[in-house]
Amino acid sequence: MSRSKIRIQAAASFRIDEIYRYTLNKHGSVQAEKYIRELFNSFEKISDKTVFSRPIPADFGVQGFYYRYEHHFVYWKYLNNGEIGIATILHERMHHIEHFEYDIKT
Repeated sequence: MSRSKIRIQAAASFRIDEIYRYTLNKHGSVQAEKYIRELFNSFEKISDKTVFSRPIPADFGVQGFYYRYEHHFVYWKYLNNGEIGIATILHERMHHIEHFEYDIKT
């Protein structure tokens, strides 16, 4: 079975950088690298269909899916070419609709 290619979109890339910097400052480089590595491993599970994803709520105005990874929610969708686009990654304490709308517009 072939895996779908994963594309990290601009907002998700920005959020990954934020997550790395926060974790680095709070827990050190070993934990920061581990968290990001495992986050990327979770993206591969989308293609394998081994991560449980739910549809993005209609209030968000975007068709796609999300799943929880540790203290974050990963929002993703199928792109027109069949690839998987990681749209954004939001912390569980963030106001998701507000940040999601901002991330999608950027």
